[in-house]
Amino acid sequence: MFNSLGTVLDSNKSKAKIPEARVIVLDDNFNTFQHVVNCLLTIIPSMSEKKAWDLTIKVDKTGSAEVWRGNFEQAELYHEQLFSKGLTMAPIEKI
Repeated sequence: MFNSLGTVLDSNKSKAKIPEARVIVLDDNFNTFQHVVNCLLTIIPSMSEKKAWDLTIKVDKTGSAEVWRGNFEQAELYHEQLFSKGLTMAPIEKI
């Protein structure tokens, strides 16, 4: 008998690439280092305090830092949450 599940689970179709994106924080003249660190710790999963400080210092020294990379929908959420906390954000960058 024909197994219809085999045709539904076509491996070529299930490997469709999910769009990814980068979340980038920009330097500004009004957010304190501590505020940026606290936002990163609160919003970005698995963010360590050391990494949050390193990224915040990078933002200050270079003007920007990628704080998260991954699934586009998740990137939109983190971008919006960081923006709502007052951080200056670059537009979401698809990769």
